Amino acid sequence: MARIQKLPKISLMLWYDGAAEEAARHYVKAFKDGEITDIAHYPQDSMGLAGSVMTVGFNIAGAGFTGLNAGPMFKPTEATSIVILCDDQEEIDFLWDHMAEGGSHSRCGWLKDRWGFSWQITPRRLMEITTTGTPAQKARAFAAMTQMDKFVVADLEKAFAD
Repeated sequence: MARIQKLPKISLMLWYDGAAEEAARHYVKAFKDGEITDIAHYPQDSMGLAGSVMTVGFNIAGAGFTGLNAGPMFKPTEATSIVILCDDQEEIDFLWDHMAEGGSHSRCGWLKDRWGFSWQITPRRLMEITTTGTPAQKARAFAAMTQMDKFVVADLEKAFAD
């Protein structure tokens, strides 16, 4: 029996064209606390194929998500992204590779997963660097950041310190 996900007041709904369960299972594998919380199926006489997966509730890193299989009418865009703050380079490397599997990389820690959703794999240290220090330190760190696809914390630190 499925456990019904208790969603927080605000959560994120992701629209898929039939791949919500596959995507949710991929995402939760990347996080120690990741879990599928519920799966609902389309009933008879509904917009979806009766018995097929309609929604998949899942949690990753303490955030609640619902994947909705609703067809090809709407596609994800870069206008919305999911930010993952990482504690170290090992976490950045793992999540970068896992989330981009079958997708594509972009600048400044952005990638697109195989379903078209944008993720930002971001070191926590970057947030500190760009909000502390002198204007020159912040400018050097920002300039270094804009030249990277996947973030390399050591290179950001070097740019900040030089």
